Amino acid sequence: MPLALRTAAAYAWRTLVVGAVVYAAFSVLGRFHEVAVAVFLGLVVTALLRPAADLLARVMPRPLAVAVTLLGSIVLVLGVLSLVGEAVAGERAGLERQFSEGLARIERWLEKPPFRLNPGALSDLQVRIGQYLSSHRSTLVSTALSGVGRLVEVMTVFALALFCSVFFIHSGDRQWAWLCEQLPATARERTEIAGRAAWRTFTGYTHGIVVVATTNSVLVGLALLGLGVPLAFPLALLEFIAAFIPLIGSPIALAVAAVVALASKGPIVAVVVIALIVVIGQIEGHVLHPIVMSWAVRLHPVVVALSVIGGAIAAGVLGAVVIVPLVSVVWSVHQALQRARRSTQARKATPTRSATGMLGGRGPDRPGV
Repeated sequence: MPLALRTAAAYAWRTLVVGAVVYAAFSVLGRFHEVAVAVFLGLVVTALLRPAADLLARVMPRPLAVAVTLLGSIVLVLGVLSLVGEAVAGERAGLERQFSEGLARIERWLEKPPFRLNPGALSDLQVRIGQYLSSHRSTLVSTALSGVGRLVEVMTVFALALFCSVFFIHSGDRQWAWLCEQLPATARERTEIAGRAAWRTFTGYTHGIVVVATTNSVLVGLALLGLGVPLAFPLALLEFIAAFIPLIGSPIALAVAAVVALASKGPIVAVVVIALIVVIGQIEGHVLHPIVMSWAVRLHPVVVALSVIGGAIAAGVLGAVVIVPLVSVVWSVHQALQRARRSTQARKATPTRSATGMLGGRGPDRPGV
């Protein structure tokens, strides 16, 4: 049998075994995806809040520092959400009027060249949508009830994530040390190296993506306020949340802003918002990510794009959010283990006094002068 064929067969069956193990691991995670998502969110919260808890722990007991940090963060998030609700409720009457006028303006614009839409086409579409909703009312009610059950699952996941983050922030390092102690001595050092590299990359990615998302949302909010687009603050918050999906999140959020601008302010302002999509995309891709993320995550943009699309196909929006930090952590662990292996090999290859007896210029056969 040719050597090339034997080599290819050896690589092939090993690749199949690794692929089967990876598939089994992801199948288990998919079966218990609520638990996996809760642990992931707990790690995100830990990466964001542990520095603040460590700082407070210098002046107060650590359990109290953890409680103050978590409660303060919850109050901050609820305050932001209440501001969004007040903004939407305060502009509701004006928004209904602006959107009705905007839809009429869009209909008149589509009736002109080059579209030449038939008059009343949008009104006929609205009537058909109303008839569809009326005829499928029972289906919509059952869907809404299933959505309530889904909401309960989401709240359960958030509660479990908060519960995990309490212990991760308080004593996550001791938990990791205990886990490493349970492993065989031969695997303990490599596991510690991999864990340190994984956590360093994960925290770096989390801090970096929050900085990028905050910068994007501030730029979007200021631009929309300057253009007079309604719901500027909620749209800026949508941009902040969407920025956690690399490459595609920000354009989708800004596309929503462009639709709002088209319906409320007309096509000229909508074109300006579309131009804003291009500008912010360039700033994010060529300024923010290279400066903020390069020290923590070193992935080629093609790898990021393929990872996001693959994660979205495999697990929807959740997969698109999780896949980039997952790939970054795996790559960081691989590099850390390679560096540790090369360092060990270099130490073994370096001649020692006991092995050569010549490092000091004397040996058993060369007595000192």
